[in-house]
Amino acid sequence: MTTTETGTPGTSADPSPLRPRIRQPGLGAGRAIGLLNGGFLLFWGLITTLPLVWAILSSFKTNGEFRTDPMGFPDGLEGDNFARAWNAANIGQYFMNSVIVVTMSLTMTMLFGAMGAYVLARYDFPGNRLVYYSFLGGLVLPVFLALVPMFFVVRNTGSLPVIGGLLGLNSYLSLALVYVAFSMPFTVFFLAAFFRTLPTSVAEAGIVDGCSHFSLFFRVMLPMAKPGIISLALFNLLGHWNQYVLPLVIMQDDDKRVLAQGLGTLAATTGFRADWTALFAGLVIALMPVLIVYILFQRQVQAGLTAGILK
Repeated sequence: MTTTETGTPGTSADPSPLRPRIRQPGLGAGRAIGLLNGGFLLFWGLITTLPLVWAILSSFKTNGEFRTDPMGFPDGLEGDNFARAWNAANIGQYFMNSVIVVTMSLTMTMLFGAMGAYVLARYDFPGNRLVYYSFLGGLVLPVFLALVPMFFVVRNTGSLPVIGGLLGLNSYLSLALVYVAFSMPFTVFFLAAFFRTLPTSVAEAGIVDGCSHFSLFFRVMLPMAKPGIISLALFNLLGHWNQYVLPLVIMQDDDKRVLAQGLGTLAATTGFRADWTALFAGLVIALMPVLIVYILFQRQVQAGLTAGILK
C-alpha cells in the first residue's frame, strides 16, 4: 500500500493528471484574418493621409521648389502662398461666405431634423409611417434631377411680398435652406434610429415629474442623444462645406460665391499662371476648419457611431 504526501492511501498527489494541449481549430486562420485586416487598414490610412500631408508640405514651398522636387520637403516656410490665395484669389471672401451659409444650414438641419426624428421615433400618430418613408424617399432623389426646378423655386421666392428680400438667387438664406432640404432625409433617418434606442423609462419619469413634451425633448431626450447628434453634425458639416453643385446654381454673383466655387476658380487661374503653391495653400485653408473640428470631436463621433450598435 502506497501513501501520498497528504496521507491518503492509494491516491495520487495530483487528482487531475496533465492532459495534452489540444490546438484549437481555426486559430491560425483567425490570426491571418487579423493581419489582413490590419494591413488593409494601414494601407487605407496611408492612401488617405499621404495626399493631405503632401498638400500641406507643398503649400509651404516656392513654385521653383515645387517644379524641381514636387515630392520633397520645403527648404523653408513660404507664408506668401497663403497671402496670395487669401487676397489675390479672393479666397478670404469665399471662406467667410461658406462660414455664414454653413452656420445657418447646420443649425437648422440639426434642430429641425432632431425634432422631426424624435416625433417619428417616439410618438404614434396616423400617418407616422407615411411621413417617415417620405423622408426615406428623399435619400434616393439625385441632386442633379432637382437642379432645374430648384432654380425656378429659389428665383420665384425672391418675389414674395414679405420675405422676398431675404430669399431668391444670391441669398445666403436661400442657399442654407436648400442645404437643409437635401440634408433632412439622412438626418431624420439616422436620428430616428438613434432616438428609438433611448430608454423609455427616462421619458416616462420626465412626464411624471411634470415635464411638457417640449421640455422633455430639449431638457431630457436631446442631451441623451448628444453623441449621435455630434457625429451626424460632423457628417453634415462635411457635406455642406464641400458642396459645389448647389451653390453653383444659386450663387451667381462673384462676391456671393462659397469656398468650393472659389477653389474651382483658383484652380483655373493658378493653372494658367503656374502658381501651384497658391492652389495648395487654398486647399489647406479649405481643409483646416473641417480637420480641426474632427480632431476636437473625434471621441464623440466614435461614441455616436457605436452607441446604436451597442444598445
